[in-house]
Amino acid sequence: QGLTGGRTVDIEITGPDINQLVALGIQIFGQLKGSPDVSGLMPSAQIRPTPSLDMANPEMRIYPKFEQAADLRMTAQELGYAIDALVDGAYATDYYKGGDKIDLRIIGEDKYANSEQSLQTVPISTPSGQLVPLEALADIRLQPGPEQVNHRTRQRAITLEVSPPPEMPLELAMDMITKEVIQPLQASGRLKGGYRISLEGTADKLRSTWQSLRWNLVLAVVITYLLMAATFESWVYPFVVIMTVPLGAVGGFAGLWLLNMWVLQPLDVLTMLGFIMLVGTVVNNPILIVEQSLIHFHDDRMSIGDAVIESVRTRIRPIFMTTIGGLVGLLPLVLAPGAGSELYRGIGAVLLGGLLISTVVTLVFVPSLLSVMIELQQLFSGKKTERSIEDDRSNKLPLQPIPITETVSDRERLSSSLAS
Repeated sequence: QGLTGGRTVDIEITGPDINQLVALGIQIFGQLKGSPDVSGLMPSAQIRPTPSLDMANPEMRIYPKFEQAADLRMTAQELGYAIDALVDGAYATDYYKGGDKIDLRIIGEDKYANSEQSLQTVPISTPSGQLVPLEALADIRLQPGPEQVNHRTRQRAITLEVSPPPEMPLELAMDMITKEVIQPLQASGRLKGGYRISLEGTADKLRSTWQSLRWNLVLAVVITYLLMAATFESWVYPFVVIMTVPLGAVGGFAGLWLLNMWVLQPLDVLTMLGFIMLVGTVVNNPILIVEQSLIHFHDDRMSIGDAVIESVRTRIRPIFMTTIGGLVGLLPLVLAPGAGSELYRGIGAVLLGGLLISTVVTLVFVPSLLSVMIELQQLFSGKKTERSIEDDRSNKLPLQPIPITETVSDRERLSSSLAS
């Protein structure tokens, strides 16, 4: 009761011997749940073994006598097929009737398998044509066993479905099981001889999904950078904008942390998608600052500092308008979710925190970084702007005297104009 399929870690134990698998399952179960004397890793976790770890089910086991069977030219496969036909029914062939396929099975009479004694006297036909009782070809023993035997990749398997406590993230539970349970068993040599323990189910899907989302995040950043590089026609200015992405991710984690103080919101797959969406959201405001600064710097011939300050002054109003609009739109999703919308609360928290932090970064960090990048670009390229060249000319080049050739007519014309 209370088991949730979406938050389970499946510990799958595979190997050749079912008894060894059950022993390993009991040991792992005790390490996780604990005992009255020793506390476990997750005492409040719910663990359901599949199949059960109880080996008290009575079952009939048939062990072939290989020497006697070889004398009668009877193989183990033929012996097993004969017993299967007489006890439970064995598949023989297919029968087609009007386009429908019907399985034909060979089934023995009930009197051959209603007791242990009757099973011992089951007549088995050998390839030589003789009829011999089953006890002449095999030993029949009544032994305890599992209620069922599951197989995974042709190996016997036992699965422990572990549901961590609600306050424990699924990834933390996976790390605890790997470091505290699986790795010590591997180091002790208990898993030799074809035995293997792995995390499957939701845990395996979470690991593969996280790897896919990680590369999707990198791809989103690269595509965004290349698009801005084509727009700005430069590799330097898009770098200033893209540097706001990791700082916006910090805001996303901060928003998720604040949400967890109010209501539990794990870092699930939908929340991870919020960080990919954050890449295209936080770069909008820095693009306004960088573009306007370049216009003032190149077209209006302002200095670097004046261009950056003027761009922040003229663009701060649209930046605040878009940010406030986004925050107002996301707040209802985070604070007052309706029925079913709680699935997207994590995305709203990540976008809300990232958008808020990126706005502060846009007004403080981006102007400073842009000024430094332009100065470094001029320093390494050895080029100067038109404004700096004009300043150098006015400061360094002295005025040269212009020679004036004065004639008599010019002097008379100047005297007459002064007199008038």
